[in-house]
Amino acid sequence: MDQLSLDVVVTRGALIESRHRVHAVVVNAAGRTIGVAREPSIVTHWRSCAKPFQIMPLIENGGFDSLGWGDDQLAIACGSHGGEPEHVALACEMLASIGMEEGDLACGPHEPLSPRGQKALRDSGARPTRLHNNCSGKHAAMLGFAHSAQWPVVGYERKDHRVQLACLSEVAKWSGVNAANIVQAVDGCGVVEFGLSLEAMALAYARLADHARLSYEVPSRIVHAMQTRPFLIGGSDRFDSAIIEATEGRVITKVGAEGVHSVAIVDDGIGIALKVEDGAQRAQYTAVISVLQHFGALSRDLPPRLTEFAHRPLRNTRGEIVGEVRPSAA
Repeated sequence: MDQLSLDVVVTRGALIESRHRVHAVVVNAAGRTIGVAREPSIVTHWRSCAKPFQIMPLIENGGFDSLGWGDDQLAIACGSHGGEPEHVALACEMLASIGMEEGDLACGPHEPLSPRGQKALRDSGARPTRLHNNCSGKHAAMLGFAHSAQWPVVGYERKDHRVQLACLSEVAKWSGVNAANIVQAVDGCGVVEFGLSLEAMALAYARLADHARLSYEVPSRIVHAMQTRPFLIGGSDRFDSAIIEATEGRVITKVGAEGVHSVAIVDDGIGIALKVEDGAQRAQYTAVISVLQHFGALSRDLPPRLTEFAHRPLRNTRGEIVGEVRPSAA
């Protein structure tokens, strides 16, 4: 088992100004741990990393296909999009296909996460809507689930709704954790989210990769959609999209808020879960790249688009580079 050093430091001039502690675990589909950083059993919130599993019940019950949805809808349901025009239009189309509209979404509006999305919204003179929420694809899919199953759509985001009970069951199955032992809380988008150990998160992604590799239908469809539509997973300048594109889909990654990230190295059936202890997003991308390089999923010579995520320049208000965010091991 490899002992990993994934901590991230922030420099200013010649000095280290800040340090971010990173916990992580790497497992295979059999549940064998092959790499750890700090405390692999730490329990934390999975946040948006659970999205590929939250869409599974809708596919399994036939509802997804009955709605006439395809890989685009599947990808955005798994993604945390940047609120770019294409993302907003697709989420709107999903709602329209089930006779619903933006107001039916339980998520609140927020500024697009992508600079391109922010510019498009600013240029239009409009305000952010619920469709700009990075989770609007997931919420539209959950409404689609309730609609196709002929369940009430009001309250679909609450933990006692049948949509959320089905999602909890799926998370329990793939993570190997009894549903009664999974912590449930409210995510930033207003829907149920899950607290698990990093080991359980990594196992779920390892199993997802392994089952896709073995051509099981539901995981294969989810992984294929994420591999082939990286823009819908994140956006034009989003980290997950950059990783999927750079590896040509050999690696799929999923960001979560507060420094949590889940990764699948698809061909190897390996899952990775990572948590930046202080929740700093500026550290998690650097740490994800470090662990992928350690296991050979990324080369040491990174393409330019990933280089700035691995060693991110720190700039002052005049645009001058005054330091960097980098792996402490470097």
